[in-house]
Amino acid sequence: MEEQQPSPTVTQSTPDLASASWGAVFVSTATTVFLAELGDKTQLAALLLSAQSGEPLVVFLGASLALICSSLVGVMLGRWLARLLPAELLERLAGILMVVLGLWLGRQAMLTLPFFHAGLPGGA
Repeated sequence: MEEQQPSPTVTQSTPDLASASWGAVFVSTATTVFLAELGDKTQLAALLLSAQSGEPLVVFLGASLALICSSLVGVMLGRWLARLLPAELLERLAGILMVVLGLWLGRQAMLTLPFFHAGLPGGA
């Protein structure tokens, strides 16, 4: 009986976004931004503006243009930073910024709770 040689293990590293295909980058970006925007202040503002104005198409076009413009600022800033900093450092800085913003927003939310202003134990 013939011995079977174990097949060689193929190791593939997961490509990062810089070397990924156009379609992969597009889908990843669209999914990430879509999920990040769900239920945020912008979406709530668009909901209210649409309800108040009775012009949902105009509100949609205005909100879309605003998101495109703010995304352009982010893309241009990201491209500029990518030329100055290594990708790993940029990722770390972005992560730290997100944690700091989350903590700051959490603190702001806690300060608006009624028991902080009522002088109850545990209040600031």
